[in-house]
Amino acid sequence: MRAAALLALLAVGLPVAGCGADEDRSATTTSTASVLATAGAPTARAAAAAPSRLTLRQAIGQRFVFAYSGLTPPRALERRIARGEAAGVILFGRNVRSVAQVRATVRRLEAIKRPAGLDAPLLVMVDHEGGPVRRLPGPPAKGAAETPSPAAARAYGRAAGDLLRSAGVNVDLAPVVDVARADSALANEGRTYDDDAPNVVAKAGAFAEGLKAAGVAPVLKHFPGFGAATINTDDGAARVDLSLSALRATDLVPYRHIGAPAVMLSTAIYPRVDPRPAAFSSKWVTGELRGRLKFGGATITDDLQTPAVARYGSPAQLAFFAVKAGVDLPLFAKSYTAGARAAAGLERAVKSGALTRDAIEVGAHRVLGWRGTLG
Repeated sequence: MRAAALLALLAVGLPVAGCGADEDRSATTTSTASVLATAGAPTARAAAAAPSRLTLRQAIGQRFVFAYSGLTPPRALERRIARGEAAGVILFGRNVRSVAQVRATVRRLEAIKRPAGLDAPLLVMVDHEGGPVRRLPGPPAKGAAETPSPAAARAYGRAAGDLLRSAGVNVDLAPVVDVARADSALANEGRTYDDDAPNVVAKAGAFAEGLKAAGVAPVLKHFPGFGAATINTDDGAARVDLSLSALRATDLVPYRHIGAPAVMLSTAIYPRVDPRPAAFSSKWVTGELRGRLKFGGATITDDLQTPAVARYGSPAQLAFFAVKAGVDLPLFAKSYTAGARAAAGLERAVKSGALTRDAIEVGAHRVLGWRGTLG
């Protein structure tokens, strides 16, 4: 399918007028739908403390963690948090000078007074896999490819978790649970644990347990499996030309056996299953992950500000595609402005009828439930 035709197919009913961004404060309220039917019991219990009524912008805000540039969060982001219109933040090297500086930033954000019921801990996320992908100075220095055993993996996970917790970070976008293929992009980058699914389960699962022991939530990535891709989606459009049965037999195995509160969706295309990127595909999100694998936790996309998905449209359109597919958190990792425009786009989509309020509420309360479990 040509890109223009695919874009038209995806965008049916999507309003794409001006962004309306951050400071138009007309509030929309409605009663909260009964949600969390697929969420785990801890998530449902935590969500019970959330307010029974959210403004539309608060509900949409719970669907976003915001990135920003520099060491100081923008005032617009602080005001958004104060209104209860943000689930949290994601930090990169550009936001880090030291552990102490990150800890001070997180404390400042957590100290912002928020509406009752929306004052659970913010999601404070980083990519800290070890090896080439590390956001904070300190352990673990070794990456997945250098991990000799599950015991070592657990020790690395615990060390990473202790470091992150000392900085106030409570979510690690790790471990990578992709099953490596020879000459694949992630294997060449040294970011995969093994080329054998059971060994990936053992080592990545141990790393995740180490994070949990330190009080940091792991996020499994990149669903439904990116270990056969020859190009990283950070660099261009990636295709994984494997059948659904082949993916189930190998790449989906870690998702059946490793427990985690969240899963990251790949932006690669799996053409034998769906011509859309997995993060925009209800076949993957609601069909395979939630339906067949019975996953009840939160879902987040890989970065939507990369060449892999640039041809699919604006931040508003990309967020629409992800949420329509069933993703909870569309991620815009390069700038605050992109996230703000995406949130404004979802508001327009609800008001136009392209998205239902119930669809927004389900994800919002799933994320609120996750936040409620974080210390």
